[in-house]
Amino acid sequence: MMPATYKLKYWPTIPGRGEYVRLAFRAANVAFSDDDDVSELKSFITPRAGHFAPPVLEVEENGKKFSLSQTPAILAYLAPRLGLAGDGSEEDRAAVNAITLTILDLSNETHDTHHPIATSLYYEDQKSEAKSRAHDFRQNRVPKFFGHFAKLVSENPTKSGLLHGDKVTTADLTLFQVVEGLTYAFPKYIKSLTASSKAASQVAPVFALRDKVAQHPALVKYLNSKDRREFNEYGLFRHYAELDSEYEE
Repeated sequence: MMPATYKLKYWPTIPGRGEYVRLAFRAANVAFSDDDDVSELKSFITPRAGHFAPPVLEVEENGKKFSLSQTPAILAYLAPRLGLAGDGSEEDRAAVNAITLTILDLSNETHDTHHPIATSLYYEDQKSEAKSRAHDFRQNRVPKFFGHFAKLVSENPTKSGLLHGDKVTTADLTLFQVVEGLTYAFPKYIKSLTASSKAASQVAPVFALRDKVAQHPALVKYLNSKDRREFNEYGLFRHYAELDSEYEE
């Protein structure tokens, strides 16, 4: 029986939602090909192909080939295959998936700070609304999400410093990337949040998890290589100085 082969199809130059999938493969030390050919990608995101938007994962195994889209669906599919779903039981798979979905909610809300009205409009066409959305996001949404994740880490009975169980899961990898993205998009805010007398201790477990994942033996080389795509102003996490401000105590 031949091992499965995986091909990730995603836009070039940006980490975007494809990075959540890349991190899963990298952490598991499982080979995959990273295909950013735009013309081929566009042939996959059609009603006939059955995919609305990338990322698209193409899997070939035992002579059969199929493709899957939607980041949450791809991660849920890969997690047990790559050993990133806790102990692999049905309960652990469901728990890890639920946490991952919540983290991806935060990822989506981050995108909406710079496109609060419509994705079809330019940022400049909705800058005023973006400022209001970003303020609420910084003051209310991020602390609420981080508080939830910090509690999961702190109350994890294994005391592993992870979100669930004692092994890195797709949830940990996804939260790592979101924290990295938020640090890029809102550097002034994140710096003040982690230094805040009110919030620092409450969010500390989240940043400790970020640091722990960054030192994962299978990830260290990748995270410090040119293979890792840099954040920029075309992806999910964008830095606009006017949307960034210190956390208000």
